[in-house]
Amino acid sequence: MTAPGAPDRAAPPYGVRETSAPGRAPGRGGVLLARARLVAQRVTAVLLLLAVWEAAPRAGLVDRVFVPPVSEVAAAWWDLALGGALGEHLAASLARSLSGFGLAIVVAIPLGLLIGWYKPVADFLGPVLELFRNTSAVALLPVFVLIFGLDETSKITFVLYACTWPILLNTISGVKTVEPLLIKSARSLGLGPVALFQKVVLPAAVPTIFTGVRLAGAYAILVLLFAEMVGAKAGLGFLINDAQANFRIHDMYAGIITISVLGLLFNLLLVTVERRFSTWRTT
Repeated sequence: MTAPGAPDRAAPPYGVRETSAPGRAPGRGGVLLARARLVAQRVTAVLLLLAVWEAAPRAGLVDRVFVPPVSEVAAAWWDLALGGALGEHLAASLARSLSGFGLAIVVAIPLGLLIGWYKPVADFLGPVLELFRNTSAVALLPVFVLIFGLDETSKITFVLYACTWPILLNTISGVKTVEPLLIKSARSLGLGPVALFQKVVLPAAVPTIFTGVRLAGAYAILVLLFAEMVGAKAGLGFLINDAQANFRIHDMYAGIITISVLGLLFNLLLVTVERRFSTWRTT
């Protein structure tokens, strides 16, 4: 996985296949059939994983103490959910990650548009951006703890920092890599700088900007886990770390599964938003 803060371009949304062969578009029945097959393949893969997880501990292939069957983990997850502990930890993590993620969007996108649009500014800030791009956010966690302490401010600020860089760098890249022919054509039609930016540059940069947003969405959950494991009294990271320290292995795996599902749902939400704002783009 790319270190938090890297500007690498994310893969196409999971399950979206790029097609370039010319020809007629498939009929509605063919599209529905293809989607049904894709869903069936995904469900089969998940069921196969769960079957292996259930069978391996029972067959003695792995130590059942450290890797319990998935049915026992599911029972522990249900107990945590009914008792309210899981909801409490989930709510704490969501509040922190969404706060930092939302602030990063508000800060990074306008700043990235500004830097990308004005080449002298981009050239001046280039060395600084390169420095922070290659500095892992996780390595700076002790700095955030020293400055902000162990309260909510340090965790939200840490998520904000980690999410800012992929959004900022991809926004700058999206503005700087707009097709020059589009800009020349727009200028030949008499568009001024403001209209050119609004009607040509910004729409063309949207896909790259959303790439950064999707990367930041993954980092918002990833780096928060580290922060919650270092100093927190609630949150999924705290749940996992506390369960491991007290040898509640089933609860530990329940927290891990919750994190995985949360990340998947978050990514699907961002993909849906991306499609809504990029309906003109062919995928």
